[in-house]
Amino acid sequence: MKNINYINLYERERKKINKILSGALSKRKPSSLYEPGTYILNSGGKRLRPLLVLLSAKAVGGKFTNAYNAGAAVEMLHNFTLVHDDIMDNADKRRGRLTLHKKYDANTAILVGDSLLSIAYEYLLNDCNGNSRQVISAFTNGLIEVCEGQSMDTDFESRKNVTLSEYLLMIKKKTAAMAEMCCKLGALLGGGSNADVKALGNFGLNIGIAFQIQDDLLDISADEKKFGKTIGGDLVEGKKTFLFLEALEKSKGDDREKLLKVIERKGIRWNQVSNYKKIYEKLGVLDDARKEINSYTQKALKSINLLDEKNKNIFKWLADSLIYRTS
Repeated sequence: MKNINYINLYERERKKINKILSGALSKRKPSSLYEPGTYILNSGGKRLRPLLVLLSAKAVGGKFTNAYNAGAAVEMLHNFTLVHDDIMDNADKRRGRLTLHKKYDANTAILVGDSLLSIAYEYLLNDCNGNSRQVISAFTNGLIEVCEGQSMDTDFESRKNVTLSEYLLMIKKKTAAMAEMCCKLGALLGGGSNADVKALGNFGLNIGIAFQIQDDLLDISADEKKFGKTIGGDLVEGKKTFLFLEALEKSKGDDREKLLKVIERKGIRWNQVSNYKKIYEKLGVLDDARKEINSYTQKALKSINLLDEKNKNIFKWLADSLIYRTS
């Protein structure tokens, strides 16, 4: 019954965030900038980052109403990163729709991304109440780390030697720093103490790392019908994921030669995926990934021990939803 209540809460709050986002750009001019912006904001998404903001505000004694604008702001920031990522990757589709630079053009997409970031600050300021310096600092630091993480990820594409520790630092910045920032924002806007802000920030950071490793794991182990796409895409694209780097560290002989070829050739063919999955299974890296996911999840949950039982339970539900998802 609790899970049903949490799901209903999530769906209710997601609709509220969607309503804010759908109207955020509707009356702005010029339409050549804001119509494409509305297109990207209306393209769907789980809205998990706004939920982290809202739940963190409530966990420290605040109200959801203290943080709706901030929730919209972090989703605008997230979409800013997606628009620019898609340009860098020359991606055709995002969430089943044409990416912005494909539907319009690259110049429009760059400007839309920049405008989303600018308007995100505008919305964030609407929720500041005497602590604007701390709130803006947390938001800005999150943005800086995301950009640093994206730069590291881009560097890894051309580098032959990437260590597992470097990869973990990259996902800490590119993925986890955003979740950390969302939790800190919510705690600040809800009137939390320094200890609250730190604790919830640590939850976001660790659950963000677990989330990304789970993404890496799903790409090779998911049920394709539930996953919604063909498994093995990371190997085909030659991405240096947790599983690939762990396998490279553990491998010897013929297995190692095959893994090194992925780097040399910058990927593999789709019909080779099953062979590489067998290498992963033989080396035990799927289990290694599961252990890491569990370890970071436990760190996340341990960090919020100071919360009351009711709030701890909803964060535990959220952690389970993120980590045990199938897509």
